[in-house]
Amino acid sequence: MLVVDDDEVIRELIALNLRLEGFEVHTATDGQDCLDRVRQVAPDVVTLDVMMPRLDGWATAERLKEDAATRGTKVVLVTARAQEEDRRRGRGIGVDAFVTKPFDPAELIDVVRSLAFPGSG
Repeated sequence: MLVVDDDEVIRELIALNLRLEGFEVHTATDGQDCLDRVRQVAPDVVTLDVMMPRLDGWATAERLKEDAATRGTKVVLVTARAQEEDRRRGRGIGVDAFVTKPFDPAELIDVVRSLAFPGSG
């Protein structure tokens, strides 16, 4: 797992909840940090905030899905922006799921688990 959010509290909340569920979790502070680390970490799933400095979640998701080395990585946008227009944009990029802020940690874990282990639940 790679958890990407510029808000340290949210980033650590997501990471803690996923670790408690047994996931190996790495973190990144923004989209550029994510791209710098993703090949080294090789996560099955990346959670991405949308509104981040340097490189936002949209651009980060696009780059992950365009790169042959990371194309298969599942991407979950964790965002307050989840109107139909945003979901349509995400589907066009290849985003695998959306979780709306404020989120229920159990919902996020369920989404991540379903992407990391398809057919498990």
